[in-house]
Amino acid sequence: MPLIRTRDVPRDSHGSLLAAGLTALEARLYAARGIGDAGELEHDLARLLPFSGLKDISALAQRLADAIARRERILVVADYDADGATACATAVKGLGLLGAVVDFVVPNRFEYGYGLTPEIVALAAQKSPDLIVTVDNGIASVAGVAAARERGIEVLVTDHHLPGDVLPDCLIVNPNQPGCTFASKNLAGVGVMFYVLMALRAELRARGAYAGVTEPNLAQLLDYVALGTVADVVKLDANNRILVEQGLKRMRAGRASAGVLALFAAAGRNAQKASCFDLGFTLGPRLNAAGRLDDMSLGIACLLAGSEQAAMPLARELDQMNRARREIESGMREEAENVLAGMSPEASYSISLFRADWHQGVIGIVASRVKDRFHRPTLVFAEASDTEIKGSGRSIPGLHLRDALDLVSKRHPDLILKFGGHAMAAGLSLRPADFDRFSAAFEAVCRELMPEEALTRVIETDGVPEADDYAMHVAERLERQVWGQGFPAPRFHDEFRVVEQRVVGERHLKLKLRNRHGLLIEAMRFSNADPLPASVSAVFTLSVNEFRGERMLQLMIEHCE
Repeated sequence: MPLIRTRDVPRDSHGSLLAAGLTALEARLYAARGIGDAGELEHDLARLLPFSGLKDISALAQRLADAIARRERILVVADYDADGATACATAVKGLGLLGAVVDFVVPNRFEYGYGLTPEIVALAAQKSPDLIVTVDNGIASVAGVAAARERGIEVLVTDHHLPGDVLPDCLIVNPNQPGCTFASKNLAGVGVMFYVLMALRAELRARGAYAGVTEPNLAQLLDYVALGTVADVVKLDANNRILVEQGLKRMRAGRASAGVLALFAAAGRNAQKASCFDLGFTLGPRLNAAGRLDDMSLGIACLLAGSEQAAMPLARELDQMNRARREIESGMREEAENVLAGMSPEASYSISLFRADWHQGVIGIVASRVKDRFHRPTLVFAEASDTEIKGSGRSIPGLHLRDALDLVSKRHPDLILKFGGHAMAAGLSLRPADFDRFSAAFEAVCRELMPEEALTRVIETDGVPEADDYAMHVAERLERQVWGQGFPAPRFHDEFRVVEQRVVGERHLKLKLRNRHGLLIEAMRFSNADPLPASVSAVFTLSVNEFRGERMLQLMIEHCE
């Protein structure tokens, strides 16, 4: 049974926010998320951290400016997820605005794997570039950078992933590289690339490139930045919240790129009401579907489309891919549950699953679903070749997944072929025969690194709402704010009488609940059709349900007791 805990609200911060004019609910929510000054809630671009704080960004900008002056051919090498796609679109469109000759290549995950490998360098060389710029990858590409140099191709790395013990021998911009003092370590790959473009424009300005002419407006790239930042589930610190808020403003004003607007349309969502939920759970999955099932070139082409007419067919194709991805995921989840039925996940500190016929592109999603259900660090593997299986992992608070894999690798140097990632998500590859040995080694490390209490899921809420908080205008205001990883959307708990309940869509429960104040409220419990008793204690979010032109308050039930 999960532990429900109300977030602490620092009294001084709460008082300061109330004095600044915030409502009682807003003051409570923001104080509980570490905000002590109302100024931290202002999202003007002028409040962005200066690009000068990123190590070697000026040198990298100078090199790009030289390439523009010499008309050198720049090739962007991207990752195949939503962050990589948006970072690639930002790089291609932004460098083009600044005068570069630029093209891109994105590896097919099933043929080439992740990052700037020597094989990707060989593929890139077919385009005869003078300069390769990586986005959302490269910090671990020691061999790839060396292979490029042997071919006479210089590499510039822009990335945000954690570095290994050895760095590639080239210019690198990455807030997480050794010696970088940039105050935000949470930039997504697309955010790093946006910062590089700001530095490049400043370098070109210093060289007199814009004397007597209007400078390119890089703000037109912020819809890409917002989408990639939210979809990559990086921590939404103050700097990232500015980037996301500015991108959402452009979407709501109809000034987003044709590709982003087409993704909204294909998903049946209204861009004028764009929210972080849309970016993370509607647009992001559709963009990711291309990289998971086929080739992210389709997603990048959609983002870069110059008109709605050109973008819509691509967005519809991405939507169809996402539907196919959901079907594959559903089958894999069912198979995973069958495997787990013969195990005792609750008795373990970790879960490792492998089936040769599982789809490589969907294992990360399945790992996330299993992790959510059992609250255990989870790794799911699929066959990549006769000699290699690839795994994708998701973690829980209390275990830094990449560090755990690093410890396994150090203790068993012959076990993991390669790995990388973050605290909460990581990828790796093994030999098929080593799966059982790895599972045991990973379980041992998890038992060593995690306290037993970390295995109990904690649901943090913002307490019991006041009577006036059960209101449409409150839900509408909350939905428009920037919430996400590290800055969680408001979640409440309260007691209700169940007035009415019925199953919809075979797997969901539609409810009418009466709260302690006597208010009758619509509610939905997704992916759980089990009937509820006459009274429940529920954890929920406030949302707006829009149906046939009518808007009403609706509770989204996350947990019931």
